[in-house]
Amino acid sequence: MSEPGESVSGMEMHTVPGTGDDEHAVIARFRLARDGFGDAGQRALVHRAGRAMSTAVEDAGVGEFDGDEFGGGEVVLYAYGPDADALFAVMEPVLRGLPFRPAHVVLRRGDGDSGKGSGGETRVDL
Repeated sequence: MSEPGESVSGMEMHTVPGTGDDEHAVIARFRLARDGFGDAGQRALVHRAGRAMSTAVEDAGVGEFDGDEFGGGEVVLYAYGPDADALFAVMEPVLRGLPFRPAHVVLRRGDGDSGKGSGGETRVDL
């Protein structure tokens, strides 16, 4: 059983500063063509996409693009904000533009156990 404030998925739950409410997340996973960290071209493409998403998310005022993590033949991209749906709407064109498949996004809405936010997760295949 998980402790209060601990995510059962193992991912740390972020909070919206000053509100105490759990922050929503958009987590995108892409399979790379090679094991490990992918090749240099794949990493460069992901980093360009990350910069584009960071700018778009900031300009739209919907949250923060938190970066990427390479390993095990995949890349995972993370973004956080008060509304996972609004965040995904801004990020979706760039995410769909990445050529790596299979790929999916998880929209995590607050902490379903605390009664704050709407809670729950939705998976979107890209």
